[in-house]
Amino acid sequence: MRWNKRAVLCGITYNNLKELRLKGSINDVKNMKELLITKFGYPSDCIRVLTEDELDPRFIPTRKNIEDWLQWLMKDCRPGDSLVFYFSGHGSRVRDYNDDEVDGFDKTICPLDFEEADVMVDNDLNSLIVRPLTRGVTLHAIVDACHSGTILDLTKVYNSLERKWEDNSPPSGAYKVTNGGLVICISACVDNQAAADT
Repeated sequence: MRWNKRAVLCGITYNNLKELRLKGSINDVKNMKELLITKFGYPSDCIRVLTEDELDPRFIPTRKNIEDWLQWLMKDCRPGDSLVFYFSGHGSRVRDYNDDEVDGFDKTICPLDFEEADVMVDNDLNSLIVRPLTRGVTLHAIVDACHSGTILDLTKVYNSLERKWEDNSPPSGAYKVTNGGLVICISACVDNQAAADT
């Protein structure tokens, strides 16, 4: 039986917003797609790329499209499946109002249309791709954005300075874990840091 491999790769340059423009996001996505195909055996037809360069409007990285493709990523998962979510773009932090953040801030990613459709907070991403993850399914999330350290609201975070895992459970006791699956998130920086555009 062949394991199912799927990926959603999102790179946003924000060309419509001169002061926020990023240079490397689309190239990052191209490189990630090539890596997944050549080194990890992901079929190209199981990789969805969302950038401003796409001709099909379903693949423009709007909030709705990102949400739709993340739902596609999670659909009909079964043991042995390997999933990837990659995001290269802007991230930010906003005040947390439901007491589910250790530091008092929700972390966000910024879709292309974030000024109209709003940012996607860590609670949204947790609901979309962490909580539905069933036993035997693995998700790797790579988030190249500012303030992305706990962007998926996982209950454990690795402290690289002290070389140990730390508890990131919500103070409110909110349920933020998977349904038995494994999530590994690699972030560009910790929650209070900015990430450089290269």
